Amino acid sequence: MTYAVETFGLTKEFIPTKGFYHVVSNPFRKGEPILAVDNVTLQIKRGEIFSIAGPNGAGKTTLMKILSCLITPSRGNANVAGYNILKEDNAVKSSIGLISGDERSFYWRLTLKQNLYFFAALYNISAAQTRIKIAELAPLLEIESYLDRRFQECSTGVKQKLAIMRSLLNDPQVLFMDEPTKSLDTTTVKSLKNFIKEKLVRQQGRTVFFSSHNLNEVESFADRIAIMHKGQIRACGTLEDLCDKINSPLARLANIYDKIINTGGI
Repeated sequence: MTYAVETFGLTKEFIPTKGFYHVVSNPFRKGEPILAVDNVTLQIKRGEIFSIAGPNGAGKTTLMKILSCLITPSRGNANVAGYNILKEDNAVKSSIGLISGDERSFYWRLTLKQNLYFFAALYNISAAQTRIKIAELAPLLEIESYLDRRFQECSTGVKQKLAIMRSLLNDPQVLFMDEPTKSLDTTTVKSLKNFIKEKLVRQQGRTVFFSSHNLNEVESFADRIAIMHKGQIRACGTLEDLCDKINSPLARLANIYDKIINTGGI
């Protein structure tokens, strides 16, 4: 089987930045490395909605950045959309969409529409194609009335909707979504999830890899779930698989999550 995402022992260590005092007092002493992602091996099928859940600092965002070719792993490797992240990073970037929960890359003085045309041009998408995409996606996210407004004048929720629109401009095979429903109202979240599941995944066969702190959302939306803690994948499978591991067919994801985080495994 050809997987949409396949990782092989991905590991990422960061060397902490030293403060001025430590630089002066111990100029040759290196800080202890921080292990953000620890030997992660995953296989995500094409056309699957895969979710990763875990507490702050678990390594979820770092893992997504590695798979999106924004940072390089310390060890290990991965294939995304059939391309190797170390040897074919440009092909990976052209084949994915990325939504970050902390979006800072838009141009604040441009309108939402101008931002979309700018980023579409970076993907070599024509103005005509961009116009069609905007017409298709804007009603879904209820953002039509904001398209001619400057980015800096919009609410956090509207900015998040724009990030979602931008991630879909290049028709990505794999969509990475880091807290995609953050700051969105309940109605928009419902329509967005339906659009992702029915059109992007079921009809078009795209793959979605998303993270969320909302365990109810993960439980109701994902085909398979990975629980990450201290850089490691502690459990992975369908909700039924995870329930079987704790011998409780009626367990909720929150119960499984608490057991893993508090005891270190199941």
